[in-house]
This record gives sequence, C-alpha cells and structure tokens, in this order.
Amino acid sequence: MRTTDEILSAAQAVKTVAALLSTKKKNAALLAMADELEASTDAILAANAADVEAARGTVPDVMIDRLALSAARISGMAEGIRAVAALPDPVGRTIRTVKRPNGLSIKRVRVPFGVVAAIYESRPNVTSDVAALTLKSGNVAVLRCGKEAARSARAVCDALRRGLEKTGLPADLVSVIEDTGRESATQLMKAVGRVDLLIPRGGAGLIRACVEQALVPCIETGTGICHVYVDKSADIGMALSIVENAKTSRPSVCNAEEVLLVHRDVAPEFLPALYRRLTVKRSEKGLVPVKFLCDKKAAKILGMPPAEGPIFDTEFLDYILAVGIVSGVGEAIDHIAKHSTHHSEAIVTENKRNAARFLREVDSAAVYHNASTRFTDGGEFGLGCEIGISTQKMHARGPMGLEELTTYKYLIRGNGQTR
Repeated sequence: MRTTDEILSAAQAVKTVAALLSTKKKNAALLAMADELEASTDAILAANAADVEAARGTVPDVMIDRLALSAARISGMAEGIRAVAALPDPVGRTIRTVKRPNGLSIKRVRVPFGVVAAIYESRPNVTSDVAALTLKSGNVAVLRCGKEAARSARAVCDALRRGLEKTGLPADLVSVIEDTGRESATQLMKAVGRVDLLIPRGGAGLIRACVEQALVPCIETGTGICHVYVDKSADIGMALSIVENAKTSRPSVCNAEEVLLVHRDVAPEFLPALYRRLTVKRSEKGLVPVKFLCDKKAAKILGMPPAEGPIFDTEFLDYILAVGIVSGVGEAIDHIAKHSTHHSEAIVTENKRNAARFLREVDSAAVYHNASTRFTDGGEFGLGCEIGISTQKMHARGPMGLEELTTYKYLIRGNGQTR
C-alpha cells in the first residue's frame, strides 16, 4: 500500500504531463477509461458488495443507496466519462484579449490548477466523475474516499488507471489514497505546495472540517438545505409533482428538498393532498413514507403535533420533510435567507411577478421557477458530470465542471517595451 506522501509525490511528478496533454490525447484516454470501467464491472461489483455488506447496519438504509452500485450505474458512470470527452477542452482558451496603447498584447487564458484533491464520502461514482473532469481540464486527481466505499473506489480507480496506461499515459494521473483514516484527510488539507486545490464532497461535518482546517485552497461544496415554496397562485397538480420529486426521487443527495414552505391561502388544500401522496399512498405501495415535521400552523392543518427542535436547519438526507406556512413570497424569501445553505431553492407559481422576485432575491447557487431542485447536477446542466456543487461565491458556484477546474494566467507579448 502506498502512503499518502508517496501518492502526492507521484502526483506532483506528472503534473506537467497533465497540463501539456493535447485535447486528442485526453479524449482518447477518457474513452479508454470508460471502456475499461465497463470491462471491469464484475470486479467493481464484487468490491462494492463487500462495502455494502460491511456498511449494512452501521449507516441508514437511505445511505446504502448512495453506496450501492449496479451494472446500470457503472454503465452510467462510463457514459459520464464519455460525455466529458465530448465537451470542449477549456485549457488554453482565451478569456480576454487587450491591446494596450503602448503596443503590449495581453491575453488571459485558461490553465489547469495542477494537483486537485477530492475528499468524499460513500459515493463510489464520484471516483470516476472527478477523475474524468480533472484529466480533461489538465489536472492530476488525488482521491480520498470514505471507509464505507473504500473497496469500491479502489476497484474503480484500478480500472481507470488501466485505461490511462492503455493510451500510454502515466497511471498516476489518477490515484486513490488507500489509507481511510483521519490522518490521510488531514495530510491533504495541509499539503501546501503539493495540493493546488482541495474539494470536499460530503456531509456538513466533512465540509466544515475542510473549510476550517485546510491550509491549501479549498472550495466549500454540497450541504443542501433546499427549499420549495408553493405560492398562492401555484398549479396544485404541478406543485404536488415537483415536491414529490424533489423529496422522494433520491432523498440522500444534496439537491433533495428538505424544507417545504406553503402560502397560507393554499395550505388547507395543498397539505392534506401532499400528505396523502407522500405518506398514505407511498405506504400503500410498499414505499418508504415521508415523515412530516411541521410548524404550528401546518401541524394544525394536518391534525398532528408540531415538531420540536431545529427542523428548518437540518439536512435530513432521508424521507423527512420540514413544513412551514408563510404569508407570501416575501416571507418565503426571508425564511430562505435565514435557514438556507445557499444550494438550491424553488418557487412553484403562475404569478410571473412573484417568480421574478424570487429568482432575483434568493441568494443561492441555483434558483428555480416551476421545476424540481433535483436538477442541480453537472450532467443535467450539460457539464458531463460534476466534481461537486459549490455553495460559495469565490471562483466557482453551483455544479462544478471543466471551467471551474481551471484558473487563468496572463500572456503578454511585446516588442521591447520598458516601463
């Protein structure tokens, strides 16, 4: 087993190789990585089965869904890599050109960061997503997965490294740190001069630890207390479908809805209909029912006791929905400003003025009108896949694709000018 120090040294050694690769060479490598990933399906599934078995009973069932792979999911991971290969190469692209009065020609062009480290939890598909995006953007990937998915991540990485070698590229362009102890994560956070960018992808605890402890540049990602506001003029059928999708399609991911706000005038009609749909009917179908945690007004409508505790400040990542009643779009916006993690928020309304106000005033990375928050995703945004969803405002915001994995430098051409 290679140490974290050895992996970082190997990554530094191939950083220039990655930065200078042609688009043709990168695309060929990506396609080979995708093919090798699919060819390794049996080995990856065997490793994943061991991870799932070890995790069962120690993590919630909804988290097992994030961890578990299938042949279809592996095929989807491979298609994600191929989608990245089909995207334009950002490296070397001119962002801006200026011709100065003194004759200097100044160009700002996109360049890679160098070594990009990602710390993530029990989602083995992140391994291939990050590897593909870093390679296409001219970077080297150093990946540190949580212990629950360690076997799966290694199996995926082994396949990707074989794909690189088949196209004549160094396997160390992509590496997984095998030590899943806390010390390896700390090493990445403090690897000044060896890690050019650190991206944490996981729960609030992981992200907070990286943001607070990292000495290397770090992008805050992921924590999603996402809201859907059902306005007075909402199409009720549309609102029911959007809330159902945002909450139940995959509740363990960061773009799932955690908070529902409903206008007081439609709440008596909407909430009982939603409760029947998400709780009663799901139970009848043998599906996990959604648990409603309501404020006093919503609880009175549904005939249940009001919830206690910080229900509007919790990322449940489960079949749990916090519900509140508001007087209008202004109160909804104020509520979101107080409780949001600035990830994704949605308004369901037929009132164009209210929609425009919501889109303008809500300060989050992705703000929707009449659509589910579940679309906040690199693939859905046309980025191929994503390395994470940034909830900060410096450099990158929202789903992070190829451009967000580049920085820039200035190229200045003259003919003897002095100052």
